[in-house]
Amino acid sequence: MFELDALLLARIQFAFTISFHIIFPAITIGLASYLAVLEGLSLKTRNPDYKVLYLFWSKIFAVNFGMGVVSGLVMAYQFGTNWSGFSSFAGSITGPLLTYEVLTAFFLEAGFLGVMLFGWQRVGDKLHFFATCMVALGTILSTFWILASNSWMQTPTGYEIINGQVVPTDWFAVIFNPSFPYRLVHMGVAAFLSTALFVGACAAWHLLKGNKTGPVKKMFSMAMWMLVLVAPIQAYIGDIHGLNTLEHQPAKIAAIEGHWDNSDGGPSPLILFGFPNMEKERTDFALEIPVLGSLILKHSLVEPIPALKDFPKDERPNSLIIFWSFRIMVLLGILMILQGLCSLGLRKKQRLYNTGWYLKFSLLMGPAGLIAILAGWFTTEVGRQPWIVYGLMKTKDAVSAHSDLQMSISLLCFFIVYMFWSNSIGHLILRQYVNKLRGLYEFKAITQELSAGI
Repeated sequence: MFELDALLLARIQFAFTISFHIIFPAITIGLASYLAVLEGLSLKTRNPDYKVLYLFWSKIFAVNFGMGVVSGLVMAYQFGTNWSGFSSFAGSITGPLLTYEVLTAFFLEAGFLGVMLFGWQRVGDKLHFFATCMVALGTILSTFWILASNSWMQTPTGYEIINGQVVPTDWFAVIFNPSFPYRLVHMGVAAFLSTALFVGACAAWHLLKGNKTGPVKKMFSMAMWMLVLVAPIQAYIGDIHGLNTLEHQPAKIAAIEGHWDNSDGGPSPLILFGFPNMEKERTDFALEIPVLGSLILKHSLVEPIPALKDFPKDERPNSLIIFWSFRIMVLLGILMILQGLCSLGLRKKQRLYNTGWYLKFSLLMGPAGLIAILAGWFTTEVGRQPWIVYGLMKTKDAVSAHSDLQMSISLLCFFIVYMFWSNSIGHLILRQYVNKLRGLYEFKAITQELSAGI
């Protein structure tokens, strides 16, 4: 059993807040680019359906942007309150990177967001489109800097340790550390996929209700095309990201695979199912495919992958958690690829908008992208343990000197406030929009109502 000491409570608190927060930037990143595409198509084709979709989704974007900003501030404060050891040790790296994010991405987004939301009748079409593009660019820049900071914690480079503190010596090496390009692309594509699934589920709901107007069909069609094109690419990116992780964080890969022992010297199997047992150093009820683990990760039929017993016990990640979080992510990715392929077949038969089982499946897949992102983050962050900066500083040395009682009260307060906050925001959105959507089959009517509010 886990002992709920101050360290574990601080980790739970940060995991809780970042899990809550990451949902909103993921939607914001994808929606901002989607809105830029919609407005660009509207200007090029003069088809009013694209503007109808823009007005509808810009309202959802604004809510997500606000929620993302507020929930993100909480995490920034936690670096000082709960992780003062980390701030003292690595603040000269993470502090400037987060500052660059604010000075470039956030200011760019905030500066043009007002024009994007309130400028339809005040500026020209081209200037408004430029504002939308700048907001989209800002979300991508924000992803760039946040991933640079987090990736440095995973694969630190470009530094010296002087008097017990990290001192940057090469900012290019700090930012473009070995895992950064893979993690940046993987997270960016994940955000686009999550948005496609989210948008597709909304369109599927309308189609199931009999609302088959032009905007609804275009929304569903665009979402399915994104799945077809991007889901297989994401699988490839995940594969090369895994090879990069194998090179720089082999213990994480061993824990993900639930692989314990290489004493036989043979190739490693791929464990499809099982329950890694950290105490007994084995994976219980393992369902294996011989050799496939080596083939996937080493591209070899004879070379084994790293085993958990190759590492000291106090430097092994919790295999049970990341074994299953990784498989949840992969399973959802496979379902996304299948969803995209099915859309191609139905599109060819001209049944994309009329096949009930597929529309229901698309509706159920709506949150799949966000769940996959959460599972991926759990895999990444738990897999880094026991290090907060991989190979340099352990998590136990980074936590602030709070008592168990203080951390318990703090975590409880966070939980209560976040649940109340989520419930209030959810009821607000449902009361204003969802109830109206249920009674309206003419999609343009609701978007005109939303645009009037803008």
